[in-house]
Amino acid sequence: MDHPRRLQVLQAIVEDYVHLREPVGSKALIERHNLGVSSATVRNDMAALEEAGLIKAPHASAGRVPTDQGYRVFVDRVAQVQPLSSAEKRAIQTLLDSAEDIDEMMGRSARLLSHLTQQVALVQYPRKKTVTVRHIELVPLSNAMILMVLITNTGQILQRNVATLHTEEKLSFWRRVLNQQCEGEPLHLLTELQPTPPDAPGLSPLWAALQAMGSQGDPTRLLVSGTAYLAEGAVDFSRSIAPVLDALEEQVVLLKLLTGIDRNEQGFAVSIGQENPEDSLSEAAVIARGYGPDEAAALGVVGPTRMDYSMTISKVNAVARYLSKILSES
Repeated sequence: MDHPRRLQVLQAIVEDYVHLREPVGSKALIERHNLGVSSATVRNDMAALEEAGLIKAPHASAGRVPTDQGYRVFVDRVAQVQPLSSAEKRAIQTLLDSAEDIDEMMGRSARLLSHLTQQVALVQYPRKKTVTVRHIELVPLSNAMILMVLITNTGQILQRNVATLHTEEKLSFWRRVLNQQCEGEPLHLLTELQPTPPDAPGLSPLWAALQAMGSQGDPTRLLVSGTAYLAEGAVDFSRSIAPVLDALEEQVVLLKLLTGIDRNEQGFAVSIGQENPEDSLSEAAVIARGYGPDEAAALGVVGPTRMDYSMTISKVNAVARYLSKILSES
């Protein structure tokens, strides 16, 4: 969509629908927005937007509402981050600066982000330093037992016995495969890696032991605040908010939402509707941003696709920025 006027019409439709929660017609657009064209031209533009899959009619003879694709074009091409007011900036800084320890700061951050955005807030605890795999060694203990030793970049040593028949040739092969794939990888992400090649002879028990090490190496905590806001916006979910509430109970799902979606050039990750990997979130939107050292941790919000993206991105960014500043000074 490279048509400036139609992007302007799309922007007007998104903004009106977000704030008024009702389908938007051409007459309303003319009355509420200075588009500088006739109502006939606006109707033609709306028809083109509908044909492109960016807006749709929820009912016969109704106005139009944005689709997931329409929201995506709006976020990528039109939305501009809204600056926070001086009062909002002071409130964020005062609240976070006065926290006495990391637990209080994380709790305040989650509650603050939820209050500012009127959405469900997710805040991952910061990692002071990302722990990665430096080297994996396999030490034969007997003909049927191996000691797997994993050394991290921080000097941490993890060990695990693995029952498997082996030869020196097999040990050499396994050692090479494991180090080629795992050296430099974050320890906590070993549980998500898949062996390559997946059918390498004898690798399965070693890989299972390696993933078990990953699960114990870098525990992650996640705070959730503001689920009551979903109930207030239940009308925005055509089926039920129950699947979204269920997803919010799954820490693994939430961590993948925060850290697994691609960030844009500005550092934000925005996943809308059907873009979400979980079917339970097909009517939800996720906005996330990294923070802290190397932006290794993340925070964000979950809400309906009918969301004020410009405002929400601004406030997610502000909280992330202040948290990063505080952590860098601690």
